[in-house]
Amino acid sequence: MFLHLGGDVVVLKKDIIAILDARIKNSAITREFIEIAKDEGFIQPISNQEKEKSFVITSKEIYVSPISCTTLKKRSDNIMENTEDES
Repeated sequence: MFLHLGGDVVVLKKDIIAILDARIKNSAITREFIEIAKDEGFIQPISNQEKEKSFVITSKEIYVSPISCTTLKKRSDNIMENTEDES
């Protein structure tokens, strides 16, 4: 199944490694990780920097999403419930 991250971006749920709150950038180690990923071209912004609410780390890229971690989790859970109901 797919998860909509904002804008025109959807990713396969099985490719998602982690969804992190954007406020974790306050941590030095996380800031360093994000900077290295940005320098190496792995960061894919979905919206402008003022609206970033979460980082979605996938097996290929890191998306900066304007959608909160909580909302993404709820969307993900709803997808799972809908597929289980269809079984």
